[in-house]
Amino acid sequence: QVQLVESGGGLVQAGGSLRLSCAASGRTFSSSAVGWFRQAPEKERELVAAISWSGRRTYYDDLVKDRFTISRDNAENKVYLQMNSLKPEDTAVYYCAAAEVAGSSWILRMDYEYDYWGQGTQVTVSS
Repeated sequence: QVQLVESGGGLVQAGGSLRLSCAASGRTFSSSAVGWFRQAPEKERELVAAISWSGRRTYYDDLVKDRFTISRDNAENKVYLQMNSLKPEDTAVYYCAAAEVAGSSWILRMDYEYDYWGQGTQVTVSS
C-alpha cells in the first residue's frame, strides 16, 4: 500500500519556476514506478513525466521536455517535479501516481497502469 500527498502548487508568472513534491508512505514505495500527470479543464489526464523506481530511467512528454525534471529520493520516500520556464498552457491540476512493479527500470505511461494517486495540487501560470 502506498499513500501519496502532493504539494508545492500555486500561482506563478509565465517563465517562472515551481517545484512539486509528492510525499509517500508505505513499505513498497521504493519499488514503485512513479508518474506525474496533469489535467486541465475539458482535457483528458495526461502524463507529464515518469520515473522508474531505480531513478535511472525517465520519460517526459514533448510539451515539457527540457523544461521539467522528475526525480526521486527513495530514502525520503519523495518524488519531485521541477518545473522551469512555465507557460500558461501548463496550468492544470497535477497528480502524482505510483504502481508497484517488478522491474527497477520499468516506466509506466498509461494512467490505468497506476494503482495509487495523490489528491492533486493546482498549478496556475499567468501570462
